[in-house]
Amino acid sequence: MRRAAHAVDARYRDDLAHLVGIDSGSHDPDGVERVAAWAVAALAEDGFEVQTVPTPDRDGRRYGPVVVARRRGAGTARVVMFAHMDTVFAPGTASERPFRIADGVAYGPGVCDDVAGIASGIAAARVLGEVGYTGYGELVLVLTPDEEVGSPASREILADVARGADAALCLECARENGDLVGARKGVADVLVAIRGRAAHSGVEPERGINAAVEAARLLLDVQALSGSAPGLTVNVGRVASGSRANIVPESAELHVEVRAAGLAELVGALDAIDERARHPFVDGARIAVTRLDVCPPLERAATDGLAALARRVGSRLALSFDVAATGGASDANFVAALGVPTLDGLGPVGGGDHGVDEWLDLASVPERIALLAGLVVAVAEGESVR
Repeated sequence: MRRAAHAVDARYRDDLAHLVGIDSGSHDPDGVERVAAWAVAALAEDGFEVQTVPTPDRDGRRYGPVVVARRRGAGTARVVMFAHMDTVFAPGTASERPFRIADGVAYGPGVCDDVAGIASGIAAARVLGEVGYTGYGELVLVLTPDEEVGSPASREILADVARGADAALCLECARENGDLVGARKGVADVLVAIRGRAAHSGVEPERGINAAVEAARLLLDVQALSGSAPGLTVNVGRVASGSRANIVPESAELHVEVRAAGLAELVGALDAIDERARHPFVDGARIAVTRLDVCPPLERAATDGLAALARRVGSRLALSFDVAATGGASDANFVAALGVPTLDGLGPVGGGDHGVDEWLDLASVPERIALLAGLVVAVAEGESVR
């Protein structure tokens, strides 16, 4: 497996350079489509049956397609690998900061998050081809176009493909120290809208219902939920109210983000916000809470079995690593919520995500491709993932 991974390394670097050179921000569907077209051609050449699935518009925005590639084997296990084609970078960034290698480290926009993951999934399939392994029932690679903005258009498509799989392997890169990812917080986006009544602040302020005062009280109450359970964070990130100083404000808004390590804690915090909204501090104020988006947590119960298997496979390859928890969400959160054994962080080692110094350790590429391919084999051969 190691020898086969080294054999495909040069092609991996070519793939990496090509993909980093394509601007493919989440809101640049044309760029994402160019990545998808490249992936379709590469996967078809490697013997996959490839389908390009259009995504629906969301909130008036168009997103790129989902690429679903399937390769049949002689066994029964279905293994799904998934990565995302979009980055956080604006058009023109690829030419401003072109792909480069210095001292064994690759740099460029999206090189770690998640170009390396795309290239790793393709490379792992090539490794399995190099060693002649076809013991899986079906090997599936899914590439999504909108992970960086919460997968509004692709999550249902990914869920349809992943549902019932024997294992789901998320190709986000490993942590900077080489750890895989076995837990991610769930995230909820909440909009709180307060309605009061406008009035002249000098002539008849008593006729007003001050939405800003209610928002201020509500902000403190909601923010106080942060830390009320282990790993629970609440952030009131945006506050807006009123138009002029001489008008009692009739409306206000709070935009709140809630993150929690467990589903029970996430739901509990959301329910607490709803309960507070039912009891305004300012007489006559009305409060409406809208859960704009809720991403469930990736919990250890969904990952422990695959994490243990990954450690065993790593040991056979003379690799050691831990399995970490992180506050950021990924598509693994949605897949694990289906009840599918899931593991994240199976790309190469990298860091600096979303920044100007984003990097990928090229020395880690062959060993992590071997680990990924070895994990597919272990699942296909019936080693326990629960």
